[in-house]
Amino acid sequence: MAANYWASSQYRHWLFSKPQLVEIRTTLENHERPLVQQYPLPELRLLSLFFREQINKLGRRLQLRQQAQATAQIYVRRFYSKVEIRRTNPYLVLTTALYLAGKMEECPQHIRVFLNEARNAWPDFIPTDSSRIGECEFSLISEMNSQLIVHHPYRTLSEVQKSLGLSSDDMGLAWQVINDHYLTDLPLLYAPHIIAIAAIFLTVALKPSPSSSNTTVPRIRTGQVSTHPTALQRWTTWVAESEVDLDGVVDCTQEMLSLYEIWEQYHERICREQIARFVRSLGMDK
Repeated sequence: MAANYWASSQYRHWLFSKPQLVEIRTTLENHERPLVQQYPLPELRLLSLFFREQINKLGRRLQLRQQAQATAQIYVRRFYSKVEIRRTNPYLVLTTALYLAGKMEECPQHIRVFLNEARNAWPDFIPTDSSRIGECEFSLISEMNSQLIVHHPYRTLSEVQKSLGLSSDDMGLAWQVINDHYLTDLPLLYAPHIIAIAAIFLTVALKPSPSSSNTTVPRIRTGQVSTHPTALQRWTTWVAESEVDLDGVVDCTQEMLSLYEIWEQYHERICREQIARFVRSLGMDK
C-alpha cells in the first residue's frame, strides 16, 4: 500500500482543479445531452447525500467500518466522473463500490452476503445474480484504472490531535465534518491533510453542529465568537509554522459552508423517485 500520499495514484491521477472537473463533467453531459434532458437529477451534492444514505444503510447491515464506506463514496465519485449516471443502475454501483471498498480496506465479505443484504435494502433494483456485482466491479476497476488505494483525512486528524489540544468532543465534530466532505468535490480537489486542517478550523472557530442523522441539516453558528479561543490560537500558530496551503484550507472551508447551506434543499424522496424513473425506463433494474 502506498504509505506516502505524494507518491500515490490518488495524488498523481485523481487530483484536479475546479476548471478541469467542470470540463470533464460538461463533456460527459454534452455527450449524453438527450438523456440528461429527459431525466433531470438533483444538484450533485444533494445526489451525493442520497448516495451516502444508501451506502451507510448497506454498510450498517454489513457492519463495515466507516473508512470503507468513505472509500466507497470516493469510488462512486470517481466512477461518475467517467460514466454518465443515467447509463447505470446507481443501486448496483453503490453496492459494488462498497463491496470493492471492503476488500481494499481489509474488511471483506462474501459477494453473496453483499447481494443478499443489497436485495433486502433495494429489492426492486438489485438483480438476483451475483455475477452482476462481479461485472460492475470489473467496470469500476477499469474506469478507475485499477487505482484503488485511497488516503483519507482521518489520519491527519488523529496525528495532530495532541499538538492542537483537541478534546474528544472536538475530535468527534471534526470527524463528522470530514465525513460530510465526501458529499463535495473536495476529495478530488485537495490533499487529505488540507481537508483535515479545514475540518479542524470549522470545529474550533465556527463551531458547526452536524447532526448524527444523514437527513438533518447541520447547524453552522458562524455568527458566534469561538468558544475555543486557545484552540484557535494553537491552530493559527500551527498552520503558520507548517506552511500549509492556506488558500486551500480557506477554499475547503467555504465549500463546506456552502454544503451546509444547500443541505436544506435535500429531499430523499425526490432523489429516490428521479433515480427510479430512469433506471426503470431504461431497463437497468433487470
